Amino acid sequence: MEISAKELRSKSGKIIAQAVRGTEIVITIRGKKVARLIPYQSNELKDSTKEIEDEIFGMWVDKNEVEKVNEYVRSIRKGRSG
Repeated sequence: MEISAKELRSKSGKIIAQAVRGTEIVITIRGKKVARLIPYQSNELKDSTKEIEDEIFGMWVDKNEVEKVNEYVRSIRKGRSG
């Protein structure tokens, strides 16, 4: 991902969140590449991120009655009136 220094100033929170998720970000000034923002990789961070990902992706594992997750979620969102 490539962004300008101006974008970095105005959207720093979103950009840092992208880096945390593993995106390498190249920062430019007047079109020239000047810096690179990469995620910090410590063993603690890798382990905790992996646990969260596993938890999220495995949330439907025990739901045998739900074959098509998208349809199930849509039916929940409809509410009782729909």
